[in-house]
Amino acid sequence: MSDAHILVSREGAIQIARFNRPDKKNAITRAMYADLTRALGDGEADDAVRCHVILGQPGAFTSGNDLADFLAFATTGEMGTEVLDLLRLLPRLRKPLVSGVDGLAIGIGTTLHMHCDLTLATERSVFKTPFVDLGLVAEAGSSLLAPAMMGHQRAFALLAMGEDFTARQAADAGLIWKIVGEATLEGEVMSTAERLAAKPPEALALTKRLLKGDRGLLEARIAEEAELFADRLKSDEARAAFMAFMARKGS
Repeated sequence: MSDAHILVSREGAIQIARFNRPDKKNAITRAMYADLTRALGDGEADDAVRCHVILGQPGAFTSGNDLADFLAFATTGEMGTEVLDLLRLLPRLRKPLVSGVDGLAIGIGTTLHMHCDLTLATERSVFKTPFVDLGLVAEAGSSLLAPAMMGHQRAFALLAMGEDFTARQAADAGLIWKIVGEATLEGEVMSTAERLAAKPPEALALTKRLLKGDRGLLEARIAEEAELFADRLKSDEARAAFMAFMARKGS
């Protein structure tokens, strides 16, 4: 994996992918997207893998997309396919996907969990999608998934207002399954994954497919969002927001 910013390991029938860029609060680069997509795809193709797990680091699941990549696209007009490759894969996963969150879960760090089958989070976790504040739009199918999951008003507060959701608010909204202790998070995530990995895989995959519903509708929404997102990245609003953000970081 490039620069070891995505660590991939195996525990029995469970494949674990971990964000490993703690100095940048696990901000996701194009290379990291490619590595995560490759890891999930490899796990899907391996019959020995029964369950996927995604984890972050203490204090940060991920702070979202690396804004330097976004700024580069706004300047050059070249974005690459790495982000969209992951977003296209997520609705196609047949095996269960479990995530564990401690601390920051920003942007894709929030919307990713809408594709997870079970998410466990600590009390100090914070879920936030500052897309509109950056001159952008929602992504990862979240404009379809969030209203279905939590209703229009909570989805609007999350995706349009950019409101922070506490772990308790996220649980109440159905974004996460349950809240656990910081010291027990990863143990409980792995215990959950082990329970899933022990179940009949075909019955589990079929049940997941039925629960997820119309994949075609979701894939169409992901494509629509991606087109709007790419257009917005080149907009004056987004360019100004990125430059202001980078200036604040440098001050």
